Amino acid sequence: MELYTPVLVLAALAALFAVGSVVMSAFVGPARYNRAKLDSYECGIEPTPQAIGGRFPVKYYITAMLFIVFDIEIIFLYPWAVHFDAMGWFGLIEMVVFIATVFVAYAYVWRRGGLEWD
Repeated sequence: MELYTPVLVLAALAALFAVGSVVMSAFVGPARYNRAKLDSYECGIEPTPQAIGGRFPVKYYITAMLFIVFDIEIIFLYPWAVHFDAMGWFGLIEMVVFIATVFVAYAYVWRRGGLEWD
């Protein structure tokens, strides 16, 4: 248990800092709201009126899922690259199979037009 004590202390300090920052911003920050601040921001484009809980195109969700897939692939590549010598041929074959499955998913999305932004 004593090995985990520094990690638990750091996690507690991080949680305290996060909660403290949110609470302090409510007390210290200015609370001047106007129509422009409460209006939705659409990346420089004039906001379009939408019903509350407006609908997003499916393209946004597909792009988000693609980002997650390729982000997770990169996360799995780091430990493999660090311990490449220790794993030998098994590690190489395992990573080739992993990258091949991700490439099949990439080719499928590319063929279906998931990478084209309208």
